[in-house]
Amino acid sequence: MDAKEKIHQTVTQNPVVLYMKGTKQFPTCGFSGRAVQILKLCGVDFVDVNVLADAEIVPALRDYADWPTIPVLYIRGEFIGGCDIMTEMYQAGELQAKLGDLMKAPA
Repeated sequence: MDAKEKIHQTVTQNPVVLYMKGTKQFPTCGFSGRAVQILKLCGVDFVDVNVLADAEIVPALRDYADWPTIPVLYIRGEFIGGCDIMTEMYQAGELQAKLGDLMKAPA
């Protein structure tokens, strides 16, 4: 399976996927860190894919998503965008609406 097929399989088999630099426990760039924080604020579980761990992922992801930067968010297989778009959507309440039932109820 090539990298593009792996990406397709990952984003279609998991409700929320964040392609990022580092991991959700240890982001290695500020934009990835902010994206993780936004998803944590939404109380949503997500799969993190460290693009630094596989040299083929970044070019395949750029081709698959037609998006030049990392991080990249997918919700239910739908491309959402990068950190700036996530931030704007979160501030407007649009990200929370898109996540819907995937968000955990506050304790």
